[in-house]
Amino acid sequence: MAQGKATNPAVIFDDHNPPAAELYNKCVHCGFCLPTCPTYALWGEEMDSPRGRIYLMKLGSEGKARLTDSYARHFDQCLGCMACMTACPSGVQYGKLLEATRAQIERNYPRPWAERVRRNLGLRMFASSARLGRARAFASVYQKSGLRGMVHALGITKLLPKHLRSLESLMPEIRASEKLPEVTPAQGTKRMRVGLVLGCVQDKFFSHVNAATARVLAAEGCEVVAPQPQPCCGALMIHSGAEEQALALARQMIDTFERANVDAIAVNAAGCGSNVKDYGYLLSGDPQYKERAASFSRRCRDVAELLAELEPRAERKAMSLRVAYHDACHLQHAQRVTAAPRKLLKQIPGLELLEMPEAAICCGSAGVYNLAQPDAAAALGDRKARNVMSLSPDVIATGNPGCILQIEAALRRAGSRLRVVHTVEVLDASMRGTKL
Repeated sequence: MAQGKATNPAVIFDDHNPPAAELYNKCVHCGFCLPTCPTYALWGEEMDSPRGRIYLMKLGSEGKARLTDSYARHFDQCLGCMACMTACPSGVQYGKLLEATRAQIERNYPRPWAERVRRNLGLRMFASSARLGRARAFASVYQKSGLRGMVHALGITKLLPKHLRSLESLMPEIRASEKLPEVTPAQGTKRMRVGLVLGCVQDKFFSHVNAATARVLAAEGCEVVAPQPQPCCGALMIHSGAEEQALALARQMIDTFERANVDAIAVNAAGCGSNVKDYGYLLSGDPQYKERAASFSRRCRDVAELLAELEPRAERKAMSLRVAYHDACHLQHAQRVTAAPRKLLKQIPGLELLEMPEAAICCGSAGVYNLAQPDAAAALGDRKARNVMSLSPDVIATGNPGCILQIEAALRRAGSRLRVVHTVEVLDASMRGTKL
């Protein structure tokens, strides 16, 4: 971790990137954020609202708070969904404040050893392609051998610790892996050369989404470059306070795509997209990477955002389908991308687009939140499932793998067999004239 030193013994933060006063002083405590905050919606607790957490940051910076279990817990319980940023009339950059505070907590708060081990193991697994590959192999055997069905029939999952029970419930159906070539040629006249961020969970568990992304981009005249191997983008680390690890991965990602020499960089996972777009800020203090990071971030687009900027070229074949669109938090709030996915879905003849009730409220995925805070995540997932089912859709579309896993798990708990797919999968099926 990055190291800092305490300049005032009464202040709980060290001097390495504490939450900035010029950012938290913008909060006028108006309360516009309260209706959109998932944890405030669940518990009605002021210190589990954005303005309450900002007040805690201010107290910590002024030496008026202690770094206790309770203090850390209020920040651990935040999903980091950034719905408050969309609602805020004062333009408070809550995301930057939260990431700085969490990094301080990770450096200066002595967590219980069991929690420390669990957090470290989780981050180590998601940051490693090899470890995720082994997890995928285990999940495949667990499912295809019939063991998962037997475990559920016998009720063995009820005996597991909550975080393991949550992990098991989120396990997707393991499909055949679709490995992308390093370069997918553009169809017709080439419009641009686009780099594709493969992602970690996306690459190992949703490779079909990456394959669909490459096909759709190529059909619209983009030469798609998928540099291999790719590092993790560091999103889960920066959102969890593991700052030094996250920045090391960011530098690797920049190095990788600089060699690819692309015009734009497409991302099909909302959490990854919000992070890579922020590299310019995160590495602003690094003289070797400052300008390179800013250049990298300027070229990053969510795949829906990029496609919506292009005049449609590929034919969209009709689909008689009722599609409920779920706004992934890091797409609608962190990246402010809401119109583009809807525009793309509305281009498909015969498709009926349905708007989700309580669209601003998080589904409870939020990176590894559903593993770290399983009770709150399950409550939010169940709430989202009820809203989904009220629409009676044929399918749910969204732009983030974590949301897909979380909503599908909640729907299964509710006894529903509705499918959740990536938005680009709907486009791909329409362009190819295949069933979704």
